Amino acid sequence: MKTSSGSRVFWYPEWGTELKDDPLLGHNEKTHFQSAIIKYLAYLKKNSQKACFDSAKEYLAGLTGAGAGGGAMERLALRWFFSNARKHDDEAVSAQKFRSVDQPAGLIEPEKADKGSTDWERKLVEKLRVGQYRWRTEQTYRDWIWRFCDWYGKDPLLAGDEDVKKFLTWLAVKRDAAASTQSQALNALVFFFRKVLEREPGDLAGYSPARRGAKFPAVLTKEECRRLFAELDGTAALMAKLMYGAGLRVMELIRLRVQDLDFARGIVIVREGKGGKDRPTVLPEGLRKELADHITRIRSLYESDRAENVAGVWLPPAVEHRIPHAGLEWGWQWLFPSRQLSTDPRAGVTRRHHVLDGAFQEQIRKAAAKAGFTIRVTPHTLRHSFATHLLESGSDIRTVQELLGHSNVETTMIYTHIMNKPGVTVKSPFDEMGGP
Repeated sequence: MKTSSGSRVFWYPEWGTELKDDPLLGHNEKTHFQSAIIKYLAYLKKNSQKACFDSAKEYLAGLTGAGAGGGAMERLALRWFFSNARKHDDEAVSAQKFRSVDQPAGLIEPEKADKGSTDWERKLVEKLRVGQYRWRTEQTYRDWIWRFCDWYGKDPLLAGDEDVKKFLTWLAVKRDAAASTQSQALNALVFFFRKVLEREPGDLAGYSPARRGAKFPAVLTKEECRRLFAELDGTAALMAKLMYGAGLRVMELIRLRVQDLDFARGIVIVREGKGGKDRPTVLPEGLRKELADHITRIRSLYESDRAENVAGVWLPPAVEHRIPHAGLEWGWQWLFPSRQLSTDPRAGVTRRHHVLDGAFQEQIRKAAAKAGFTIRVTPHTLRHSFATHLLESGSDIRTVQELLGHSNVETTMIYTHIMNKPGVTVKSPFDEMGGP
């Protein structure tokens, strides 16, 4: 018997950790979401129910004042919970699905493609895909419009510029959203107005901007980097070393293709990095053998996929249009492929994707805990450390800027403030006192 979508049960034990690390949420919002989710889970335990859409609807309907606009925060919290739980669940399910040998590679299964649940969301998806936006951007924009809808409480087609300004102010004042988060919400709403509603959002000046506090990136010393690498094994260790050694962003790292490593010239080519720009960065000499051995190992996985008639890897739309079968070629394969096959959420095609950034982040987090670090360490900490260590060793800041892919040198300048020299050679007056 086919299970209805409303009764589909989700298992999501990682929700607490992922909520804490969600960059889209402010501190206050995370606190409210955590409280709301804990209450929902307590409700499930008390009533011997499972986490599913039906139980969530029943729970929300029973909240005091929910019919009069109450329970808005609970709805937002549970929407976040199920949205992220569904990603994990879909990945687990798709990992068990392998293509039949006689199924043509590249076959699209439309019923599996995620095209939205409302007319406006389907149009939003259409515009994003016609514009060739990345899947991560599509997810982010869709999530922001849904959050705006939950806050607005009415058909989003009726919204105007004043509603947008009130929502952005609400994010900053009531939800303690970061400036980057508020800016991301604004970008999503402007896209929605122009592409879906087909009208300008109007004058958006005058909303309360989120505070842009000065933040210094966490940086590890070279010895601390060695300690972190020692706590990692296999591919995760190689990924961490390459991220540090080449100064890559996490998505740049996991989106590398085999052909992006140029051993002859000693460079790594970053394709479509932040801002859609390509750039070269350094290929660490000390990683050449490890990378060559790794490529030899994943070659067998590639050959197995070809023998099983697995669809080719995902390609940028422009490449797919120009070279339709490039996804089957060795050079276009992911440098860090996933062990399991998964279903493309856009096309419904089952293929091999790259490793998940969340899984890599979790491995870094655990390794940092084992190494005994007191600072919060993420994969991006390795990129910060790369930049700082280059500057400390005397590299020109313009060169570091180009290697990092910063469009403005002022962004790179932040690392000069955390270097061991110069700037922190001032002696504390306490040390001039001559004693304790």
